[in-house]
Amino acid sequence: MVELEDGIRRVTFELPFGIDHVHCYLLRAASDGWILVDTGLGTRDPEARWRPVLDRLDAPVELIVVTHMHPDHVGGARDAAAVTGAPVAQGREDHAQCVRAWGRRDPNRFADHWRRHGMPEAQVESVVQEAELMLRAVHWVEEPTLLDAGDRLDGWRVEVLRGHADGHIVLVRDGVLVAGDTILAGITPTIGLYPDSRPDPLGDYLATLDRIEELAPRVTYAGHRDPIRDPAARAREIRAHHRERLDRAQAALGARPASAYEVSLALFESDLTPALRRFATAEALAHLERLVVEGRARREEGGYAETGI
Repeated sequence: MVELEDGIRRVTFELPFGIDHVHCYLLRAASDGWILVDTGLGTRDPEARWRPVLDRLDAPVELIVVTHMHPDHVGGARDAAAVTGAPVAQGREDHAQCVRAWGRRDPNRFADHWRRHGMPEAQVESVVQEAELMLRAVHWVEEPTLLDAGDRLDGWRVEVLRGHADGHIVLVRDGVLVAGDTILAGITPTIGLYPDSRPDPLGDYLATLDRIEELAPRVTYAGHRDPIRDPAARAREIRAHHRERLDRAQAALGARPASAYEVSLALFESDLTPALRRFATAEALAHLERLVVEGRARREEGGYAETGI
C-alpha cells in the first residue's frame, strides 16, 4: 500500500495478462472511513486477497466504486463487498454494459463478431476460449448503486468519460482525477469496438481527451502505471497518437476491401498472442469506424475501403 497524498492510498495487484498490474485506490471519506475505487480480478479466496489490505487501514471501507466493466476493474467487486460489507456503486451505463457482456454472454455471437471482421478461425477459437476462462474471474455485482454524471460521492464528482469503456466513470475533486483507464502514462488506453459497443468509441474517446484538457487536473491517478502530473498535456499527446494511427489505418486501405484484422496487421506488430491480436483487431475496427465517420473510408462487403477509390 502506497500513500500518494493525504487521504489517497494506492493498492496494486498483479495481473496474469498484458499489463502485469492494476491499481486500486482508497479515498478517505468525511466519516474517516474509506472509499475503495476498483477491485482487480476476482479470486477464489477473497479473504486472502483483501484481508491484508483491510488490516492496514485505520477505519473500514464504507463504499466500493467501480470505474468500468473490464475484468481487472470490476472483477473483484463481489469479493471486496463480501469481505468489507460495503455496498458497490457503478456507472448506470457501465453496469448495463456489464450485464450484456458478463451476464448475458453469448460465445457464438462473440465468435461471429471476430469472423465477420476477418480473424482466422484458429484465432477465433483461441479468443473465445480465453474469454470464457476470463469470465471465471469476473465477480461483478448484479444490483449496485447506479451512478450518473454529476452525482457526488463524499465531495467527489462523478463524470462519464467514454471510449475505453462505453460508460466509464471517473471521480474528480480538488484537482485530482481518479481516472480508471481513461488516461495512462507511457501507454495509451485500448480503444476497441466490440459487440454491443457504442458505434464510434474512438470518437467518444477523443471527446474524453477534450474533457480532460478542459478539467486540467493537477494530477491523475490511473488504473495502471505512474501518476500523471500534467494530464492535459498527456491528453494532447494521446490525441496526436490517435490522429497518426488514423492516418496509418487509412493508408492501409485500397481498392480491395480490407478487414479490420488485416488492418490490425499493418498497425500492430505481427507476433501477438491471440488475446493481444483481439485487442489489436478491436482497436483497428474502432479507427476504421472513425474514418467512416470522418468521410475518409467507407464500409464495403468484406471490410473497408478508402473513400473515392
